[in-house]
Amino acid sequence: MNKSFFIVSVLFLLTIGCKTAEVKKEVRAEVKNEKSTRTNNIQILEKEFIINGLNEKSHKVWVYLPPNYTTTSKRFPVIYMHDAQNLFDAETSYAGEWNVDETLNKYYQESKKGFIVVGIENGGDKRIEEYTPWPNKKYGGGKGAIYIDFLVNDLKPFIDKNYRTKSKAKHTAIIGSSLGGLISFYGGFKYPGVFGKIGALSSSFWFSNNIYAFASRNSALKNTKLYMLIGEKEGGSMVADTEKMEKLLIEKGFPKDNLTTKIVADGKHTESFWRDEFLETILFLYN
Repeated sequence: MNKSFFIVSVLFLLTIGCKTAEVKKEVRAEVKNEKSTRTNNIQILEKEFIINGLNEKSHKVWVYLPPNYTTTSKRFPVIYMHDAQNLFDAETSYAGEWNVDETLNKYYQESKKGFIVVGIENGGDKRIEEYTPWPNKKYGGGKGAIYIDFLVNDLKPFIDKNYRTKSKAKHTAIIGSSLGGLISFYGGFKYPGVFGKIGALSSSFWFSNNIYAFASRNSALKNTKLYMLIGEKEGGSMVADTEKMEKLLIEKGFPKDNLTTKIVADGKHTESFWRDEFLETILFLYN
């Protein structure tokens, strides 16, 4: 699939992520033709995954290994993330990259704490159906449960078998933004015994009101940590929806000490916003 198609797709998908034309304009300004920027501790698995029951797309998986992975026998916590095209490399990104590898390499040099990051590429024009647990009357979707089940039943066991991971939930995070934030929230609450840490950034809670009933039924999680991020310039009901979710969770018994909601005054629905906030997300979840 060529990059021009991806650019068109992301403009549409990010725009519906916050339902505002301002985001579309912001993302256009960020799209550039770039050379590869990924660091040498990134690998793309030879094995690609076609997810049964989801679609016919072949999903590539990127793996970031900490700088000391080959010089130690230690095991490492694992962070599962979506939209892998945007996480590590400007060449494959279509709206700017998150600099996950550079950020974690620098953090390792400062703290000696390392992580494995597993990034799953989205299915391009199938992204909406992959990252939404319920359909939307206007935008469709609704196959997110199949995607999350794949992460839990197929991908995580593969990663745990082939890499030195700390496999328990308390060491395992799921992080994403926009629709990726929505599916991360859903996945973490559906499988708290697998994902003990959730980074739900600029989550598209507006996509289906079913998310609130789902959260209400599954909110009494004593060991899960949740970090929610939202920007006041994302448009639509994004801030109000996130505040509504925070209030619901606390009322239903989610531990206050395990929940942080950060609202950024000038935050926009862009990859650069999530890039700048990524490390703080990690620091809350893992400290």
